Amino acid sequence: MFLAIDIGNTNITLGLFKFNGNKIEDKPFQIWRIATSKKKTADEYAIKILDIFYYSKIDISKEQIKAVAIASVVPSLDNVFADLTKRYFKKDAMFITSKRAGGLKFSYNNPEEVGADRIADAVAVYDRYKTASVVIDFGTATTFDCIDKDGNYLGGVITAGPLISAEALTQRTAKLPQVTLNMPAKIVGRTTVECIQSGLYYGYIGLVKEILHRIKNEMGEENIKIIATGGLSYLMVKEMEEIEGVIPELTLEGIKIIWEKENC
Repeated sequence: MFLAIDIGNTNITLGLFKFNGNKIEDKPFQIWRIATSKKKTADEYAIKILDIFYYSKIDISKEQIKAVAIASVVPSLDNVFADLTKRYFKKDAMFITSKRAGGLKFSYNNPEEVGADRIADAVAVYDRYKTASVVIDFGTATTFDCIDKDGNYLGGVITAGPLISAEALTQRTAKLPQVTLNMPAKIVGRTTVECIQSGLYYGYIGLVKEILHRIKNEMGEENIKIIATGGLSYLMVKEMEEIEGVIPELTLEGIKIIWEKENC
């Protein structure tokens, strides 16, 4: 099996892929998410992951992990997971960087600044469609990553995710409550909670639509593929016909593809 790990600021996503001969299958057959904690040790994370495998009936004593690759945007956890994979899976994890990006070409001033998850998303979407694309990753931050028709990574946009906006609104006001992000039935709220939900949701829809409009004009490409991923993607795309599809496992697929290009 091949283990792909996406270490984000809020969640850590694990994806297990099966080997079919010497080739890794295209999609993970199991995906799990655990909360990110910068305070946990390698042993604590290992216990959590091994418990997940056990209760999912994954017997790694019989089906050994053959390789591990990691996309991390939490530098303080890099050594933790390097230690974990070395001691518990007997493998040296490959960490995705701009220099280990599966041959991705960068039209970017400083490629080392590009997050590993954004690199994985760009590689995965171009591998799927072979055309100009924009990936919107709805996570803790919302990122827009742009790839031209020749597979060059152009750059993108980073903005605060809707949950950050919700938390900031609560923290900076005396009377407004914390709310769950939902798609409101109406734009005009009849309670304080409904008003906040409406502002967060439809305000964010407007933000995404305007950024996409400007990206398309600036890229000047025809038939740009717009794909969404990330934990909030299914909620946010309900009002956005510009987005052609949601691929929740896109980052994991990109990690797998980069490992293959770097090692095969």
